[in-house]
Amino acid sequence: MSVIPALPYPLGNITWVMIMKAAWIEEFGAAGQVFKIGEQTKPSPQAGEVLVRLKTSCVNPSDVKKRAGAFNNLLDDGLVIPHSDGAGIIEAVGIGVDSARIGQRVFVYQAQYHRHLGTAAQYVCVNEKRAPVLPEQASFQVGACLGIPVMTAHRCVFADGDVSGQTILITGGAGRVGYYAIQWAKFAGATVIATASNARDEQACRQAGAQHVVNHRENNWGARVLLINGGERVQRVIDVEFGANLPQVLQCIDTGGTIATYSSNQVSEPSLPFRDMMFMDLTIRMILVYAMPEVAKQQAIKDTQTLLAQGGLQHRVGAIMSIENIAHAHQLVEAGDVRGCVVLDIE
Repeated sequence: MSVIPALPYPLGNITWVMIMKAAWIEEFGAAGQVFKIGEQTKPSPQAGEVLVRLKTSCVNPSDVKKRAGAFNNLLDDGLVIPHSDGAGIIEAVGIGVDSARIGQRVFVYQAQYHRHLGTAAQYVCVNEKRAPVLPEQASFQVGACLGIPVMTAHRCVFADGDVSGQTILITGGAGRVGYYAIQWAKFAGATVIATASNARDEQACRQAGAQHVVNHRENNWGARVLLINGGERVQRVIDVEFGANLPQVLQCIDTGGTIATYSSNQVSEPSLPFRDMMFMDLTIRMILVYAMPEVAKQQAIKDTQTLLAQGGLQHRVGAIMSIENIAHAHQLVEAGDVRGCVVLDIE
């Protein structure tokens, strides 16, 4: 194992070095080449922070992109322990945090945003707001899925007001975000039309609550949405591939409708038919979970905790593996072959 210098903690004549198991990168590149696994200094909670002993960590697409070099200044100040999402138990608190929080089961989100130390380790320190209580009904594996996927989906569904009675189109409904978006929309009283590319994903969408599913691999699937909906256009679209899907979406979205999108990987710089969209009075809302207003984050957390306590959320954990297999976990997410979250067991 590799060891970096750690601050010593004296006790009598003995000097203790507080260390933890972790995975980290010191350079960008392929997952199989850049990950190191070993020992790092165990963090200590500062004012307003909690120290979480992590049980699980989740690999999100954003983690894969960071590792590959999407943000070229990420490593300017040293190594990075990746991943924003995870779950565990609070072991210590910093000044200003109620000591009653020690021992709480929590899920962690936004751990490695504008920070170098994420959840791919035995311990992480985060602002206590970033470690909400994880209801007993949810496992630590589920807890690792509750950050980016659940909160992004919540924002997409609720950012523009009440959806009760509306018809919502959710593209990629079997994906990490889409799967939860279907459920949020269903719980809020909307009719959901989802898209999926195969029978297995169609079944997943229906299990999550979609009333109708169309195949987005078929030509002119936007017209299919109209047909399924009795010729009526949808009021909102939650979209996983904005640039690629836009021509079809414009066939089935209503005047005054809203497109909430959180990704556009296939067409990274979309060209917009401005005049057509202007005459439809469309709203485009772009969602980035990190940039969500704090009030939106807290509402998403509250709603998530409520549904978890009631056993009302379904989850798709596509793969669970040990932290030693972090490179393989990144490869699975990068390849896009796994439906659901890829979770690492830390212990």
